[in-house]
Amino acid sequence: MSGNKVRVEAIQAINNYTFETSIDFKTSSSIEMFGDNVFSVTVMKKRLPKDIFKKISKTMEDGSRLDPSVADVVASAMKDWALDKGATHYAHVFFPLTGLTAEKHDSFLMPDLAGNAIAEFSGSTLIQGEPDASSFPNGGLRETFEARGYTAWDVTSPAYIMENPNGATLCIPTAFVSWTGEALDKKTPILRSMQALNTQAQRILKLFGDDSEKMVNSTCGAEQEYFLIDRNFVTARPDLMTTGRTLFGAPSPKGQEFDDHYFGAIPDRVLAYMFEVERELCKLGIPVKTRHNEVAPSQFEIAPVFETANLATDHQQLVMVTLRKVARKYGMACLLHEKPFAGVNGSGKHVNYSFGNASQGNLLDPGDTPHENAQFLVFCAAVIRGVHKYAKLLRSVVATAGNDHRLGANEAPPAIISIFLGDQLSDVFQQIASNGGATSSKAGGFLNIGVDSLPDLPKDAGDRNRTSPFAFTGNRFEFRAVGSAQSVSGPLVAMNTIFAESIDHIATELETRTGGDGAKLHDAVQEVIREIMAEHGEVVFNGDGYTEEWQKDAEKRGLPNMKTTPDSLPCMVDEDIVDLLSRYNVLSKEELESRMEIYLEQYNMKVAVEAKTAVEMADTIIYPAAIKHQTLLAENCLKLRELGLPCDDESLDKITTLSRKLREASASLKGALAHEADGSIAEAKHCCEAVLPAMVTLREVADSIEELVADEFWPLPTYQEMLFIK
Repeated sequence: MSGNKVRVEAIQAINNYTFETSIDFKTSSSIEMFGDNVFSVTVMKKRLPKDIFKKISKTMEDGSRLDPSVADVVASAMKDWALDKGATHYAHVFFPLTGLTAEKHDSFLMPDLAGNAIAEFSGSTLIQGEPDASSFPNGGLRETFEARGYTAWDVTSPAYIMENPNGATLCIPTAFVSWTGEALDKKTPILRSMQALNTQAQRILKLFGDDSEKMVNSTCGAEQEYFLIDRNFVTARPDLMTTGRTLFGAPSPKGQEFDDHYFGAIPDRVLAYMFEVERELCKLGIPVKTRHNEVAPSQFEIAPVFETANLATDHQQLVMVTLRKVARKYGMACLLHEKPFAGVNGSGKHVNYSFGNASQGNLLDPGDTPHENAQFLVFCAAVIRGVHKYAKLLRSVVATAGNDHRLGANEAPPAIISIFLGDQLSDVFQQIASNGGATSSKAGGFLNIGVDSLPDLPKDAGDRNRTSPFAFTGNRFEFRAVGSAQSVSGPLVAMNTIFAESIDHIATELETRTGGDGAKLHDAVQEVIREIMAEHGEVVFNGDGYTEEWQKDAEKRGLPNMKTTPDSLPCMVDEDIVDLLSRYNVLSKEELESRMEIYLEQYNMKVAVEAKTAVEMADTIIYPAAIKHQTLLAENCLKLRELGLPCDDESLDKITTLSRKLREASASLKGALAHEADGSIAEAKHCCEAVLPAMVTLREVADSIEELVADEFWPLPTYQEMLFIK
């Protein structure tokens, strides 16, 4: 394949690339390695005195306050375990509002008076750290000169060892708060929202006779989609290096139209990468279940099994870190941007969500006869009510510059928040709404394949719906609108809190209507569910969310359709949302306002960086390539005319016109960037309504130029090369 020198060298490097591994997979299985680098319950049981272990276990199991007296003993045991694992440093790991992971490493070693070094790690050091809070986003909660912030040990998320070829570090998951107590991180609201959900769910369980008081935890299993592109190509593309997505690129002759990549055979290099990623995650106690090719070329997915929401959030961050880190070892870059390539599917992070406890199991499992499962119907009704009442909150927590490129396209759920229940549950709730009670459930049955040698397959009672943003999938709900680069914290905080509020509402209604008389419970349940369906049933939609008809239907139903981040983020400070999150002590009005400001600022900065990168690439890379091609054609025409022969005036006119339009489009984008708005919301709207359209115009011209310019002059790796050369 011919082409520009940079592209040729990149392709040659890929063709000559061989990966090597020192892993002996035959002698160490995943089962043996699982949790090997985690200060787990099993490790604590071995290393802690019985009384200390019981105290810390109680905190982990039921969320009770940690007894400070155990800290020194735990710290000593944790330090000894970490030293045995080769650790020389410890780090309080937290998740600031950047959406990334933050950590400050400190050495265990302290010099003594004899000139030697000893390893020290006290209980007070374990419980609390002090990073510089002024250097992290706070949305106006604190002045820049007010620097103090604290990290607080999260006992419910186990410490772990992060390995490096030159050493190891003990990592301690922590919450991060300001000196005045406001949450500056993603973890603190998760813990608060889980507490709120547990408090309200216990009321329903007691009405149904469960007095065990086993803690109700929300659970999460986040499917992570990502692209793998050879690093040689990425380093040759300023847009991928700087923004994580391609700002220019003509379509490849072949995209995903053959549907041959989805679940296809995984290339050897990619599979080797996946094996190593899974081994690293396995050592960290992250239960990876699934790997496969996704729909777009060079797109893949990894999915863990369910864990409690807090632990799943921490583990999701580690998954993203590990995907990126291991990719470098195999000469690739892992792209987590929601839309790295135009014209092919982008990447999401489907958050599978449920809640339950040790005595009841999964509270969103309908069983074989959901019409008879009143407890399930109550909790499911709470979800329906919560999603309808707080749809704007759910939309706002998935609002980012990257995710705006996905939502509403024919590859991801629409921006309209609705619920898919499926045939079976829709029928049960319809019976309750119409008849005052449900008497039957549609059965699943069996599927006859028509081949004698193959058994009949158990058939679910309802189909799935990939166009729904909030779909019931058998024993959980799948929030499909979350972006691939996002922390799952925000969506989980929103779901925990809105369902806590709905469960609170239902519990109050049932308590009032029964007056403590269990005999009245069945009738009261039917009445409350019927009222909920009458008021909130419009949020249930089992059809095709991609159609124009649904857009019109949703508007008639009164469902909000906020298509962009500037439309969505201001909803975070709507009066009803502020009341909701403050009432359950999840986020105060000030904390919500700060988050809105931070996320708007991040949106504005991301769009600005993309626009500046686009201008730079257009002016210094694409325009010179166009001029080279134009000069070649002009010189050729001149020679032909001297010989009295006709020349290709049409091609010359095309590239001349496009070159001029490229300069005009670049100037227009520069003009849009020079605009100064009054406030972050106004700036976000300007980015959405002026800067992004100007970028689209510039891209359209640049992509047209790419389709004309001689291959030898085109400087950027193409879509065809990036997506199909492995």
